[in-house]
Amino acid sequence: MKKIALITGATAGIGEACAVLFAGHGYDLIITGRRQERLEELAEKTRKETGTEVKILAFDVRSRNETEDILGSLPDAWKAVDVLVNNAGGAHGMDLFQDGDPEDWDTMIDTNVKGLLYVSRVVAGWMIARGKGDIVNISSIAGKEAYERGNVYCSTKFAVEALTRSMRIDLLGEGIRVTSVSPGMVDTEFSLVRFKGDREKADGVYKRLTPLTAEDVAEAVWFAVSRPPHVNINDILIMPTDQAAVGYVRRKQN
Repeated sequence: MKKIALITGATAGIGEACAVLFAGHGYDLIITGRRQERLEELAEKTRKETGTEVKILAFDVRSRNETEDILGSLPDAWKAVDVLVNNAGGAHGMDLFQDGDPEDWDTMIDTNVKGLLYVSRVVAGWMIARGKGDIVNISSIAGKEAYERGNVYCSTKFAVEALTRSMRIDLLGEGIRVTSVSPGMVDTEFSLVRFKGDREKADGVYKRLTPLTAEDVAEAVWFAVSRPPHVNINDILIMPTDQAAVGYVRRKQN
């Protein structure tokens, strides 16, 4: 069997781009997400283009029991995961803290933090047993800089940053490398989800500038895991040229 990459949140955006890239580099795939039909489309595409084997696991990482049961049901051969990309996550709402919706808070905390924990705990156990593996956590510039109306989303990504560092320490000596990849503005479904389907607001985020693509971020993930075994890329902060920091962007004139 070829090397295996397990990618969460593979139904769109960065997760989908990672799946396509890893398949192109000869990996078999375990792809997860909540949208079964999207996973099936991605599996068909990668099988047709690269001949890779693909396991589809449609579940919600927010459920610990579901995550443990479904991952645990994989055949032993598929538990030999070489790379875990913790991509599942997102932002919901962009309110001032005092106006925030606790339902949005719960969704972000349960997905961005607890979901990452649930998946990583299972897969890290498999990697420890084999004495090798790579864990890549998709964080964000929001895990390094707080910004207005980012409150809880920023909090979850700050947590991802701390978890990545702590995991690297705790797994020291187990042959497992741990990396954080933190993008700035990326043109995916991110803003559409944040603004709850409001296409005009979502499109306005990237108006008159050139954001990153999902493929740009996937290439950063691949760079980290393709280093020699003695090299650990701890942290990658990747930004579009038109963005210097949160709130500092260059928009082209009309």
